Amino acid sequence: MTDDVAGAPSPAWSALVVEDDPDAGEFTRTVLAQHAGVDVVLAGDAESALAALQGAKFDLVVIDVELPGRSGLQILPEVHRLAAGVPIIVLTAHNRVDYAVSALRGDVDDFLVKPVDVDTLVERATTLVQRGRDRRAATRSRTVLAVGAHPDDVEIGVGGTLAAHAGSGDRLVILTMSGGSVGGDTQARRRESQEAADIVGAKLIHLGFEDTHLDPASGPITAVEDVIREFRPDQVYTHSNHDRHQDHRAVHQAVQVASRAVADLACFQSPSCTIAYQPNRFIDIDEHLETKLRMLRAFASQAHRDYMDEDIVRATARYWSRFTRGRYAEPLETIRSTMRLTPAHAVTADEIAGGPGHA
Repeated sequence: MTDDVAGAPSPAWSALVVEDDPDAGEFTRTVLAQHAGVDVVLAGDAESALAALQGAKFDLVVIDVELPGRSGLQILPEVHRLAAGVPIIVLTAHNRVDYAVSALRGDVDDFLVKPVDVDTLVERATTLVQRGRDRRAATRSRTVLAVGAHPDDVEIGVGGTLAAHAGSGDRLVILTMSGGSVGGDTQARRRESQEAADIVGAKLIHLGFEDTHLDPASGPITAVEDVIREFRPDQVYTHSNHDRHQDHRAVHQAVQVASRAVADLACFQSPSCTIAYQPNRFIDIDEHLETKLRMLRAFASQAHRDYMDEDIVRATARYWSRFTRGRYAEPLETIRSTMRLTPAHAVTADEIAGGPGHA
């Protein structure tokens, strides 16, 4: 931590300032220390910033767009994972709309163009720190389990929702029941699954049930029960029973039995779902769609599949947003719920009446 500036108030909170220009970094440090009594740590590149976040807790992250190596925008998902619920201010010397749009898509709290006015920086930083503290205090960390039959099933169905949970500081567990041998090399798919899980900080459990031959009564129920017993999830997501793929139906049936003591169980939409799939909850993923797309890009061996096309993913999320107040959403079919889920803005069937698309 930096030394207190003479005459400044005692540090009431701490900030990580990520800036490769030493003069600009020192200016931001001095402003926050002298005018807000902030304890500031400086990092000159993306990797140093992530290392600092792993080693200490901060109340605010101020990050420049232009950094050596990876840019400030590129590391936003990792910043969110390491500093869940901590507000982020993005700074840039370029007054460009595309930077602002990318920053907002990356779920930042403010976007300021350099040179930043001293009073503006102090006011925004102070306001956001208090807002972040209030937000973290109001949000109890929960454990979320998402169960898929094959690698990439969970990410396709609820990738955005899991990113929203991660942003709220929830603990994530992804359980994949088979190696997906019918769809490709199992070792490659396991590596891809781990890469995708790492993006949202999820614990990955990868089992070896035979692809296309899953039978709820021949091991999957017990396997899911073991995971639930170990992690005690508050929320479970899995496949719908309204699905053409036999493995998806088998996993749905296994999870429904194994999670009988879990209060919240909801089913995501797979590309193989039938028209009988009936979602009644819609999660606004405006701020998390880009993270979902990053997760899907991890599955390079499956990039040739139509449902992995980014345009289709965006269009699907855009369609379901007609039931929310945002631009992108993921649908859920509720099996049971205590209605405590708010990883983003969750809209239920009761709220839909009279909404978009309804006369």
